[in-house]
Amino acid sequence: MPYSSMEDWWQATFPQGRQTVTITDANGYPVKIAYGEKGTGKPLFLVHGVGSWSYGWRYNIEPLSQYFRVICFDAKGNGFSEKPPHPEKTGHQLVEMAQIVQALCDEPAFIAAESLGALVTLATAQANPELFARLVVINVPIFPELLPNRWMRLLSDLPLDLIKIVDNLRLASLFAPLVRQILAIERGEVVVDAATITEEDVYWISYPYIEFPNAVTKYAEDLQHAAKEIQRLQQNLPNLISNIQDNLSAIACPTLILWSDSDRWFPVTDGERLQAQIPHSRFQILPNCGHDAASTCPAAVNAAILEFLLFPNTYIV
Repeated sequence: MPYSSMEDWWQATFPQGRQTVTITDANGYPVKIAYGEKGTGKPLFLVHGVGSWSYGWRYNIEPLSQYFRVICFDAKGNGFSEKPPHPEKTGHQLVEMAQIVQALCDEPAFIAAESLGALVTLATAQANPELFARLVVINVPIFPELLPNRWMRLLSDLPLDLIKIVDNLRLASLFAPLVRQILAIERGEVVVDAATITEEDVYWISYPYIEFPNAVTKYAEDLQHAAKEIQRLQQNLPNLISNIQDNLSAIACPTLILWSDSDRWFPVTDGERLQAQIPHSRFQILPNCGHDAASTCPAAVNAAILEFLLFPNTYIV
């Protein structure tokens, strides 16, 4: 492995390495959020998806930092950010994302967000339009029918107390090779060609969940919230997802919707449907790309982001 620890990755990627900012979470508690930044100019936040963290943007940070002040953060409970023991409220990510943006910049920001991070971004933009200048959302789970992955569904069905025991005994660390093998198999769903999955990427993507206490528990807790919300959506009961769907027209800033043509989790038609409901939006297909677009199709993602943010007049929205 090129890095002896992920601290080395933070140091190699960001001039000031890993930094922390303290916010007040949705429960009212102070929590430390890990982040890194590189470049100067208008702030551009890169927001990861579920089961991921800042490492997911590893191929985007340097190219985008040539033009913007790129800020990558690990959402609470993910990566190197704090993983508090208290139960989470459904939709806590919305409150916390607004807190992070406000804490790290004093002007409307650009946001590029993927998967669940993109759904959180849309909801945050609805509630806090003053925080954002432009949005780029990638493969958004905006019209879900169920959790898209069998491992996610398994974790969402297990009693959280059982998962906490596994976490407390550090079984993920004890059985690290098995955990990585499972991740490598499941990762085949989010790439076009499974042969491109490297041992190095699997090692570092899984690193926080193997090395940090309470990481698996917080991941499972968020999955359980998501599963319940999707179930309530399908049953036409009050839920957070339908609230986001019903208020898409409230997103005031220009928005670029990127969608992978080979996304096995969410079809391209979801992206087209989303674009039809956001007033100032454009839709663009990412060719030969899977769900994890930022890390597996970085050239196409970076080019689309830069064109949208640097040459806004080319997008008549």
